[in-house]
Amino acid sequence: MPNCSFCGNLYLMGEGKTFVQKSGKILRFCSAKCEKNMLKLNRKARHTKWTKHYVKGE
Repeated sequence: MPNCSFCGNLYLMGEGKTFVQKSGKILRFCSAKCEKNMLKLNRKARHTKWTKHYVKGE
């Protein structure tokens, strides 16, 4: 089971979306919400409260 590259949640294979950057880095997303926050809005998971990577006080 892969982890979402943005929020860190586990999701089943066959669900979600895989995005390959030009550099060859593979990003896996569990939802369109995570994909949009990372790629389109350029948000950091450490500053987004609903992610597992959130660090209070940063």
